[in-house]
This record gives sequence, structure tokens and C-alpha cells, in this order.
Amino acid sequence: MVQAVPYRLPLVQDGAEAPTELLQVGDLARAAHKTVRAIHHYEELGLLAPSARSKGRFRLYEASAVARVRWIGKLHDLGMSLAEIRVVLTGWEAAPSAPGAMAKVRGIYAQKLEETRAQVERLRELEHELEASLTYLDTCDRCDPAELVAACSQCQVRDAGDLAPELVAGLSLASAGCTCSKQATTQLRSSP
Repeated sequence: MVQAVPYRLPLVQDGAEAPTELLQVGDLARAAHKTVRAIHHYEELGLLAPSARSKGRFRLYEASAVARVRWIGKLHDLGMSLAEIRVVLTGWEAAPSAPGAMAKVRGIYAQKLEETRAQVERLRELEHELEASLTYLDTCDRCDPAELVAACSQCQVRDAGDLAPELVAGLSLASAGCTCSKQATTQLRSSP
């Protein structure tokens, strides 16, 4: 498959030796899988800056801007707000030494790794809960089709000791002492 190569405008500089190829904002957005609006927003927040302007006043970016935009996206995916990302960036830029700057970044990444591992563990637990719930619900097709939903809390098909997973047990209006069970059952019966 042939991939389209973005057209790069040459940088116009007075007295420059050779033009440097730069990306227009749309090319940068496509390369980083972001919108042009996102790129402009990153600029407004000080997370990104164009390297130059073309004769037509188009914003121009070095190829390294793609890595910066992807970096922003990954930190955002890790749960950091754009304001927090800005704090990381300004702290890194203002650090008095490279080892000190990298130590701060390492600390942030170590914390994010810990949080990510905890989130992965919570998602695994939810995965198991969903699997157990689906297995539990697979037997519900043996119930009488005329049975009302309210009867599910006192299921006659399952053994009394066969506890429902929490994702199923939470549906039981009667066990929660909910006074809306009659209204909900009526609404379910009258639904098309």
C-alpha cells in the first residue's frame, strides 16, 4: 500500500543556506493522529510552538513536533490534564540540570506506571466479574417467559446457595429495599 507523503513547505529565512523542510499544521495533525484544532489548542497552552511561518503565514513545524504531539497524547491517555502536562513541560524546561530534569520526569512516570498497574488490576477484576455475570445470566433462558422481572430476586431455577455476581445482584430492586420496584416492573411490562 502506497502512503501519501505530506507536502512540506520550505522554510523561508533571510540569508539561509538551504531551506529546511517543515510540516504544515494539517500534515502535523495527520501524522500525529490529532485534529488541527487540537494542535492549535496545544499551541494556545504553550505545549507546542511552530518553528516558523511560511511566506503565506502558515504555521510550520519541524518533524520532531510529531513526537511532541504524540507525547502529549500519551500523557493525556494516562489521565493527565493538559494543564498538568504543561506543568511537567515547564518544570523540565526550567530545571537547572539535565539529570535533575530527568529525575523529575522519571518520578512522574514511576507514579503513572503504578497507577496504570492498579487500573489494569481493577479492569481484570471487572473482566472476571463480567465473565461470571454472563455465565450466571446464560441460565436465565430456562425461566418461564411469562415470569416477571421482580421474580428474579427469588430465582427458582438456581440453587439457593448459588449467589449472583454483584453485577447481577445489583439489579435486584427488592434486596435494595427500593420502593420503585412496582413502578419499574409496570414500566417494563408496558414497554414495546
